[in-house]
Amino acid sequence: MARLLIFGLGYAANAIAARLDAWWIDATGNAGNLDFDDRAGVIAAIDAASHILSSVPPGEVDPVLARYGAALADGGKWLGYLSSTGVYGDTGGAWVDESAPIKGRRAGRNQADGDWLALGARVFRLPGIYGPGRSPLDRVRSGQAHRTAQPGQVFSRVHVDDIASGVIAGFDAPPGAYNLSDDLPAPQDVVIEFASALLGREPPPIVPLEALSPEAHAFHAENRRVANGKAKRVLGWRPAYPDYRFGLRALNAMTSPAAVSAAPATASPDQR
Repeated sequence: MARLLIFGLGYAANAIAARLDAWWIDATGNAGNLDFDDRAGVIAAIDAASHILSSVPPGEVDPVLARYGAALADGGKWLGYLSSTGVYGDTGGAWVDESAPIKGRRAGRNQADGDWLALGARVFRLPGIYGPGRSPLDRVRSGQAHRTAQPGQVFSRVHVDDIASGVIAGFDAPPGAYNLSDDLPAPQDVVIEFASALLGREPPPIVPLEALSPEAHAFHAENRRVANGKAKRVLGWRPAYPDYRFGLRALNAMTSPAAVSAAPATASPDQR
């Protein structure tokens, strides 16, 4: 039986694990079966695994590499890492691919990306992630959505299901960096307006950048279009949701009154 060890069983990693019915999966994180600080248990899981994936975001250092890097460097395992297209920094709205220099504003994230590449990992660089329970539709419904009216500013994004299919396609791919993003970068305001229209609501108000949190302000300070051609060529991957309109329509259909009334009364057991 193939065995996958996941460091950090979060939103995207759960979507990956849910597709691997025939696999044995060990994982750290609140929903996992391993305590990250139980060194003996984690080392045993590393030794038993055929595939190892980390989705743990770095701080000043990558905690997974800091604690278990030596064990991961022994070789013979498939290694994967969920990174961020933030490593490219601001490109002024220009297209960027995996050949671009790493110049993001977070040094720890840049370092972790390079360190995993040096270990021979498949590094999946992800833009803004959306999916069930975590999308512009949810933000509009909750009243947390806003517009910023920043002319010319665009972002790339990716549906969580397309992350899962891309990572799994990477099981048979050579080491290296891969951008997993949809085909149509778009302004955040346009996406929010489309989500509002799907819900039959007026678009939320425009909020000046200076009124946003420091984290949100920093997010809006960057502007780039992420190219996904390498993932298509090398992984044979194609996003099921090639742009935000496909993804949001599908999510809205899942949560429509008819879909909710047709859902089973009990949830299926969690995949592990």
